Parts: sequence; structure tokens; C-alpha cells
Amino acid sequence: MNISEWLKNNTFHHSEFSDLHKLVEEKQKQEVTVSLCIPTLNEEKTIGKEIVIFKSELMNHYPLLDEIAVIDSGSTDKTREVAESFGADVYLARDILPHLGEKRGKGENLWKAIYQLKGDIIIYIDADIKNIHPRFAYGLLAPLIFRPEVKYAKAFYDRPLAFSTEVRPSGGGRVTEILVRPLFSLFFPELTAIIQPLSGEYAVRREVLESISFPIGYGVETSHLLDVYHKWGLSSFAQVDLDKRVHRNQATMDLGKMAFGIIQTFLARMKSLGLMKELPKMSRVLRQYQAQDNQFEPIEYEIMEEERPPMLEIPEYLEKIKKPVSSKLS
Repeated sequence: MNISEWLKNNTFHHSEFSDLHKLVEEKQKQEVTVSLCIPTLNEEKTIGKEIVIFKSELMNHYPLLDEIAVIDSGSTDKTREVAESFGADVYLARDILPHLGEKRGKGENLWKAIYQLKGDIIIYIDADIKNIHPRFAYGLLAPLIFRPEVKYAKAFYDRPLAFSTEVRPSGGGRVTEILVRPLFSLFFPELTAIIQPLSGEYAVRREVLESISFPIGYGVETSHLLDVYHKWGLSSFAQVDLDKRVHRNQATMDLGKMAFGIIQTFLARMKSLGLMKELPKMSRVLRQYQAQDNQFEPIEYEIMEEERPPMLEIPEYLEKIKKPVSSKLS
């Protein structure tokens, strides 16, 4: 499948799936269960609204979600209390598979959700969306329900597919356009079809999630795309235009830390896929600078993109789902 064909057949606008009665009917016909996972760290200002909207619209009104769960990294504000008060199942990441140790990072929360949650499909939604709407969940779920060959549906925003005649640049955020898209263009050109590879909203089939490894930090979205593409090809992806996403912008210094982690993950995947023989010894310290008066003070961050193995390699998970080791996807 070439890029033009994929863009035509596998790129959707959420309005194509606005008939939620039809979506519910097809979900029930397939007997598919769906979990919504919201990874959190100090999101007390936005988490309540997200849960209220998803629970009222997509559980009570339209039975599309079978559970809504917050996986929390150890918030020091009232995130967990707010989430519980509005009816979400709330879990501390460190309490899930505790014998494997505590690691901090969004990827850790996403990985542990596979063990904790029950759904055949897991929808991941970030907790900081100020203009939250049911489309953020049903828009991503629908391609997996209506298209059995789709395994991973990714969000993009801000109406890159303009309905007007105006022509303007569109695509992902700053790290996508100055780092990830150039890397994909060099080594994985087909993946440049994905408009926002680092978006935090996506729906994935369990059999995919349980068969891939998870960087615990910034590299998790990049690793997902590379691993799913390697195993199942571009045709296994879909992407959905969710119009606009309003959230807080990150400072440039924070984006530098994100890029540093993503590069580590990307190079590790290049080696594991046989595209690089050996990697040189690399520093895990990112040095940035802040200025005060006429002095430039270095600030050093140690960022190491550790990875969790595929959940299918965790004995407790195999016991929980009663799946023999030999059933791993190839």
C-alpha cells in the first residue's frame, strides 16, 4: 500500500462516525469490550471534566465504554480524589505488578494498563485536554470496530484536512516536525503518512499492545509506531481528524528532554530491527543552560529510556488471561 492510497482509505474525520447507535450496534454484535485509560500526573484541573463527559455520554447514554480507568504516576495534587469522585476506577501505577519495581513515566502507566484493564481494545486519552469531547474516544474506536484489519488508530488535530480552499502548512507539533518526521523520512518513509505521530490519543487492540515492548518515558509513541509497522505494516494503522485539541503548551526546554528520550528509543529500534549493527556508547545526560545576569549555568538531566518487555513475557499476565506462552503473535 503506497502513501497516497493509505491516506485516502485509512484517514478519517470523526464526523464519519457520529452515528453512535450504529457504532454501539456493531460493537455489541462483535462482542468486543472497550477500556478507556487516562494516564495522569497532577491533572486535578481537567481530569474531572474528562471523566464526566466520557461516563455520561459513552457509558450511560451510549454503551461504548465498558470501563474508565485512571492510571496515576503518584500525583501530589487531588487528581486521584477528583477522578474517584466522578466514578472512574483509579489505580496507582506502582501498585500494579509491584514486584517489578516502580518506574516513573507515561509509558509505564500505559504498559501497566494492559495488565490492569479488561478491554479487548484500549483507548488512551491524555488527561490535560481542555476542550474534551466524546469524539476523542468514539472517533478512535470506530475504525477498529468497522475495519477488522485496523489494529491501531491514531489521532490528529487542528483540522489539517481543511474543508476550505485555503492552503496552509499542517502536521504535528514542534518535536514531530523537527525530529520525528525527518527521522521517519530518512528511514521509514511510509510512516510519514501519519500526520501526528506523537499524539497522545490512540485506540489499540489488546493483542497488539501485549506483544510489543514499552519505553517508560518519552519514546513510547515512537516505539509503538515502529513496532506495529514492523510487525503488521502501514495497512494496520488508521488516523482520525479530531478537529482541535486545546491543552497547555510545553516549554522549549521540556521539548528538548522529550527529543532526547525519543532519539534514544529510535536508535534502539534501529539496532533491534537490524538497520544498525552496533550503537556507540552514548551519554544519557542532557545538558541545557539557563542565563542569570551575565552567567550561563548548565543544567544536567539524566534521561534513560528504559523499556518494559512485552506483557506476554510477564508470567502474572499470562496467568491472569490464561494464555500459553506459545500464543505470542509473530
